[in-house]
Amino acid sequence: MPLTLATWNINSVRLRINLVRRFLRKFAPDVLCLQETKSPDEHFPREAFEDLGYTHMLVHGMKGYNGVATVSRLPLEGPHTRSWCAREDCRHAVTELPGGIELHNLYIPAGGDIPDPKANPKFAHKLQFLDEVTDWFTSDSPKGKKAILVGDLNIAPLETDVWSHKDLLKVVSHTPIEVEKLGKLRAAGGFVDAVRHVIPPEQRLYTWWSYRAQDWKASDRGRRLDHIWVTPALVPEIVGAEVFKPARGWVQGSDHVPVIVRFRE
Repeated sequence: MPLTLATWNINSVRLRINLVRRFLRKFAPDVLCLQETKSPDEHFPREAFEDLGYTHMLVHGMKGYNGVATVSRLPLEGPHTRSWCAREDCRHAVTELPGGIELHNLYIPAGGDIPDPKANPKFAHKLQFLDEVTDWFTSDSPKGKKAILVGDLNIAPLETDVWSHKDLLKVVSHTPIEVEKLGKLRAAGGFVDAVRHVIPPEQRLYTWWSYRAQDWKASDRGRRLDHIWVTPALVPEIVGAEVFKPARGWVQGSDHVPVIVRFRE
């Protein structure tokens, strides 16, 4: 069964529900994973998704910030959520797609502005979050199974995932310690970067452009913070990957854009 899966940090699903509709009508993915939904579950715009055929949902949100949601045209089995760092901050939703594919929708903390865990509690939280998720995947690894991990991981690991490797080495999201810990997380789950499996690592590729830029398109100072990883069992089924950059230019667009991977599974 073919499968098209997309991930998007929407930066408020209720504020940008019309953009979500526009995206779904254009690409019609089977599954869409959203992050930073910023909506308590009771206010999540379920009807908007149901009207477009996305009748299966795992919604895990809270008021004002964070939140993840997985919406699907396919049945979702065994939906549940996980919490990290002794916080209930709605960053990880887990479900199973047809064919026994385990799907993780993950929103890693941004980490603030100062890349020093002693001076910046937000950065310390980010590093702790990465360590805890890595430990969990180490003890309960999906290696040997069909699994997908998607989301705003808030780290750009490759030099070509940022507009300037040299300038961003001391900027949160591309520091060596974050890149190292993200690599350990990927290895713990036995994951392969599905997007870079299709789009060569030598090619510059971004999924996020700051709102602070006067003209984001002209400066093109982006970072690839949004990812889709798969276990080796699914790698042969990958037939395409795309970052939909035009969404950044939509009126009231998110600062992130959708990432799409297609499978022939």
